[in-house]
Amino acid sequence: MASGPIESVLCGQRVEAVDGGYRLRVELTEGLAVTVHNDFRLSGPRAVQHYYPGLTMAPAAGLTGLVGTVVTAVRVSLAGTLELDFDNGRTIAVPPELGPGGPAEAWRVSGPAGPLFTSVPGGYLSV
Repeated sequence: MASGPIESVLCGQRVEAVDGGYRLRVELTEGLAVTVHNDFRLSGPRAVQHYYPGLTMAPAAGLTGLVGTVVTAVRVSLAGTLELDFDNGRTIAVPPELGPGGPAEAWRVSGPAGPLFTSVPGGYLSV
């Protein structure tokens, strides 16, 4: 998996808040945020939970349990899947949007000045 500069931006950041709705928003320190519009999964030591933001979602215990944790690893596959590992043993995995009819972007990392990394349809990464 290729990680590039996205890893240096997100690793070591602490989760400040998690918000749901028609997307997942993970707010991090330094004004960074990861916004997820595509379906995703949260895996941990004992279970895997699947989420579907397009149908609206409220952050469940697994997601709210990320508040206060630290991002320990970040990977972006060549196909565009984003994986975030946290120091509590959980991982968020967001596949790219590969077909028509899905969200315009599967996920985005933004900072105080705007977007930094964006997954666009077809699994491509815009920097």
